[in-house]
Amino acid sequence: MNRTALLAVSFGTAYEETRKKTLDAIEADLRAAFPERAFYRAWTSGTIRRKLALEKGIQIDSASEAVDRMLGDGVTDLLVQPTHMMAGGEYEALRQAIGAHARRFDTLRMGEPLLADVESLSDLADAILSTYAELRDDELLALMGHGSADSRFAAYELLDERFRASGHANICVGTVEHEPGIAPVLARVNARRPRKVTIAPLLVVAGGHAIRDMAGDGPESWKSQIGATGVQTECVLKGMGEYAAVRALYVKHARRAKQIQAEAVNDAT
Repeated sequence: MNRTALLAVSFGTAYEETRKKTLDAIEADLRAAFPERAFYRAWTSGTIRRKLALEKGIQIDSASEAVDRMLGDGVTDLLVQPTHMMAGGEYEALRQAIGAHARRFDTLRMGEPLLADVESLSDLADAILSTYAELRDDELLALMGHGSADSRFAAYELLDERFRASGHANICVGTVEHEPGIAPVLARVNARRPRKVTIAPLLVVAGGHAIRDMAGDGPESWKSQIGATGVQTECVLKGMGEYAAVRALYVKHARRAKQIQAEAVNDAT
């Protein structure tokens, strides 16, 4: 019986192809980084879990169900790593749900989402720069994030500032929901008049938002709105989870959470 476990928690996706390339790939990297721990998975979206159960017969635990399963399996030491993009409403709900079970484990630690602070923002910017190293000065990369009404960390605006401050003003960031929206992207396109705009999701998975809101043919999609400025557009339907440099950041966050755990034990003794 393995009394130590790693729980990877994602929002989830109903799109199997992108799930295999993103969430499954992140989980594989986490498994490889913590081979001594039993591995468990949970998704926070009840809508997606019910959809998969009904249409595909695939059963995926909620976070609470996964906790009960692990306790039933005798787990006493739990490390949780979310695959969420940032500390918005979904992440905060997860943190509270996991925290409610803290006393049921001898040790419980939870890693941070991809964008948690200035350090992780800089790490992600570096990963994106390495991924798009061939981007030319007369081109522009437009990154579409989801957006959150609940985050206390202005991650999207700060990420955009990070690119500009490092001399990469041809990379800009907007959101499909909430602030800042697509406005700063359109402003950058009109100011620079690039030869081509590559539009990519600043999302862990390239699911519905990427397919419809980014690359769709409707008038409100990013492809349509940016294309209406007269520039050539190209959409990249690859979630952030497809890039090894980004997946490595989740492993880094999990290792940091585990290190905090070890330091806490040492301080107590």
